[in-house]
Amino acid sequence: MTRSIMDRRALFATGAAAALLAATGVSAASVPTRGGRLRMALSGAQRSDSWVQGDGLFMQVARQGLIFDTLTEIAADGTLRGELATDWEGSEDGRVWQFDLRQDVVFHDARPLTAKDVAASLALDGAVEVVNSHQIRITLDAPAMDLPFTLSGPDHVIRPAHALNEGIGTGLYRLRRFTPGQQVLAERMADHYKGQSLGWFDAVELVSIPSEPVRAQALAEYLVEAADLSDPKPLIGYDDIALLPSSRGVTHAVSRGLAMPARTGQHRPLDNLRAAERWWFA
Repeated sequence: MTRSIMDRRALFATGAAAALLAATGVSAASVPTRGGRLRMALSGAQRSDSWVQGDGLFMQVARQGLIFDTLTEIAADGTLRGELATDWEGSEDGRVWQFDLRQDVVFHDARPLTAKDVAASLALDGAVEVVNSHQIRITLDAPAMDLPFTLSGPDHVIRPAHALNEGIGTGLYRLRRFTPGQQVLAERMADHYKGQSLGWFDAVELVSIPSEPVRAQALAEYLVEAADLSDPKPLIGYDDIALLPSSRGVTHAVSRGLAMPARTGQHRPLDNLRAAERWWFA
């Protein structure tokens, strides 16, 4: 396969914009601390939600950076990085892609990640074939030079082939309780492949609160540490609550007791859906 201009090295280079880091508005502790439970009040949950169904914000946050991983990820500084993939290359026309997988990853039920799991998880307009135990080849129906970016999204999380709908992933947090449309409770994996670099909370709890005023009230009364919001007015004047990305274009609000890495761009709320993975208590 001929390495294209959109291979892993080139895609890393697109993170040059990381030099333009913007302040997040919450405290930026130099050294993350471990411990505590992050509680988040989120919208978008449905009683019909499952680990393969439901696209509201609640399930997106539950899937990405909490229970599951993706082949690639958009890091906090805006760069594209490998997550379950260690390397990738594409054909000149962007139709054929080959991904190499990490070999030190296990699911929460202790089974090792293999290419069969990736092939069973990905739903693309094309074919996903197993090359060997830790390599896949994707042949698309149409060119997609941005496929590595696309595969970082929450609709492309990797599940075990033997239990696609069981909430078993390779993420930093292992599922402890899931009540569709109401709650997700997860605890940190002690021996995760990401080691000591991410995932600072001992536990993460997501609670569904459909009403935005009630989510704001829950945050104001210290019942949660973060909530998605579009109307900043109920929380203006609370010095211990940060409105992000700004009070003029708020997508979420968090307690100033939380810290997060600096980042570029404000494309999606809750730090590109990876709040549980990247944030920590200051």
